[in-house]
Amino acid sequence: MAKIHRGTLDAAGLRFAIVVSDFNRAVTERLLNGALAALREKGAADDDVEVVHVPGAFEIPFFAARLADTGDFDALITLGAIVRGETQHHEYLGHAVCQQLARIAVEGNTPLTMGILTTENMEQALRRSGDDPGNKGYESAIGAIEIANLRAQWE
Repeated sequence: MAKIHRGTLDAAGLRFAIVVSDFNRAVTERLLNGALAALREKGAADDDVEVVHVPGAFEIPFFAARLADTGDFDALITLGAIVRGETQHHEYLGHAVCQQLARIAVEGNTPLTMGILTTENMEQALRRSGDDPGNKGYESAIGAIEIANLRAQWE
């Protein structure tokens, strides 16, 4: 029989850092609220959560890497909203940010989740950051709790 590993959804005693973009604040504030709600719901203490606001999505990987390097956190949550505009800027930005976050996740010692929306329009972004269970900030925080607990199984 295979040995199965799965992280629990208990955030009590775990420390989290959230890096959130201020650009498209109408969306990212809702993502942040969703993430904080999930962490509280699963038992994280407010003192065990640090939130770092950055100007835009491009700045998220820089601060995610620095926070990961501290070793102070059990998991990182990254939140942002990249919405298609009139040019291809969103494609280049989305690719660059995702590529750097993937590098940090693989090379770093702190697991992270990517709650960065890449949408065709603001309507889609607002839907994915709504108050319903589909809030991607909420989902990213749930994922962070799970991977933090899963990682602890190997320490």
